Amino acid sequence: MRDLIQFHREQNAIATIAAHHRQSKIDLGVIKKDGDYRITGYIEKPVYDFMVSMGIYIFEPAVLPYIPRNEYLDFPDLIKRLIAAGERVVGYEFDGYWEDLGRPDDYARASMDFENMRAQFLPNICGG
Repeated sequence: MRDLIQFHREQNAIATIAAHHRQSKIDLGVIKKDGDYRITGYIEKPVYDFMVSMGIYIFEPAVLPYIPRNEYLDFPDLIKRLIAAGERVVGYEFDGYWEDLGRPDDYARASMDFENMRAQFLPNICGG
């Protein structure tokens, strides 16, 4: 967190999103076709690279005018508003361990990783 906050300050940004590199593999052949049903491309089991939001954000108080009173606004929509207004929104690329917990299989993997890497995550408690 210290590195993220320092990065945010150095970038002089109104908002910073913690991001992580993620690959997503499609276990099927992906086809592209035109409006005439003709196959125009075929990629067997492609792997796509993305920078994904880790769900950790830093906002400056200057963000507050972009948030409407008594209306629902989620973080992605707020970020889009800031970008559309020309505000400086940056991404901090974190390359350490991170696992999304939004799906049951992700949570199970993170739970197993925690047990296997406990000393790495809690070095002062586990004697690592």
